[in-house]
Amino acid sequence: EAAEKARNEELANEIKQNDKIMCMLEERQKYDIRNINKAFSDFQKNFQKPDTRREFDLSDPQALKKDRPARLSDNDPRCTVSGLQKFMGEDLNYSLRMKFQKEQLREWSLQQQRDWKNALADKKFLDDLHDKNRIELDRKTMEQQQTEEETRRAVCAVTKEFNRSQAAELAERKKLEKHQKMKDDMDEISSLLQGDLLSENPEQAISSFGRHRVITDRWKGMNQDQLMAICSSQQQQVLEKLRLKEEERRRDAEWDRRSIQAARAQLILGRHQQRQSRERCRALDSINAELSQEQKSKNIYLKEEEYSNVPTSQYFAQFNTTSR
Repeated sequence: EAAEKARNEELANEIKQNDKIMCMLEERQKYDIRNINKAFSDFQKNFQKPDTRREFDLSDPQALKKDRPARLSDNDPRCTVSGLQKFMGEDLNYSLRMKFQKEQLREWSLQQQRDWKNALADKKFLDDLHDKNRIELDRKTMEQQQTEEETRRAVCAVTKEFNRSQAAELAERKKLEKHQKMKDDMDEISSLLQGDLLSENPEQAISSFGRHRVITDRWKGMNQDQLMAICSSQQQQVLEKLRLKEEERRRDAEWDRRSIQAARAQLILGRHQQRQSRERCRALDSINAELSQEQKSKNIYLKEEEYSNVPTSQYFAQFNTTSR
């Protein structure tokens, strides 16, 4: 086993060595092939160029670019009538004309820029001038406002003094008017208090057509006797109303009592009828039970008669007797 194990290890090491050698040989072969291909490509690129071939002019991709154009100018001797290379309306100076137009457009753009800068400068100058004029105008306006403010203060001071004198005069006049009005009011009050209107003299309401008639705009109300008569009449009315209410209450109570008695009688009658109905139902159930029992007995007897061959006429006669 040890010798076999040693041999196997030796074989394994040899296999590994061979594999490594094979990998190295494959790498060298790939490297050699790559070098050969590179050398072949370099040789073709340096010594076998496409333009060195004899038939290269047949497959040259730049042949049209290298070839001379069919028409160089209007005086080209190759531009014959049959060549169809010269037509009316053609513009061979297109590139020069476009170049000139571009240059002219650039000059116009520069001129516009210069004009724009000049316009901006003029606008700035005008804005500065406007600002200076506005500042000067604001200064003059402030001076005018200050002058107007001083004039207004002077006018306000004079007006205030005049208003003060007018207010003092008005206060004195109101004081005198108030004193006169108080005096007039006191005279009027004393006159009214001493007159028949506020003193409520009953004699002033008596009409000239008789003492039983009064003057409505002077009448001050009824006297004590008249008030007592009215109070007595109202008390009688209250007592009569209480009596009527008491009679109505009694009638309502009697009606309620009768209604309760009628309802109680109706309830008792209903209970009696329910009791009778239950008794009738109970009697009918009993009769039905007896009839059912008799029917069952009859069926049993009929079955027994069928088995015993007994005539059924005797059974029916006995059954009718029992039923009677």
